Amino acid sequence: MLVRYSTQDGKVTAAANPNGSVGNIAGICNAGRNVFGLMPHPERASESALGSEDGRVIFDSILRSAVMA
Repeated sequence: MLVRYSTQDGKVTAAANPNGSVGNIAGICNAGRNVFGLMPHPERASESALGSEDGRVIFDSILRSAVMA
């Protein structure tokens, strides 16, 4: 598990879990850690033209990590 649904302050609660996934799991990876699956689909909320930019935070953090590596 890589990503869990949580409140804004990081608390993992049932109320923060929009789809009822077990353990609030939102993202997983394989044993080799080179395949990542994500449930929230941030690409559907990454531009204002799509109705929301909330998902852009994930892509911005990936870019920052790649530049720092």
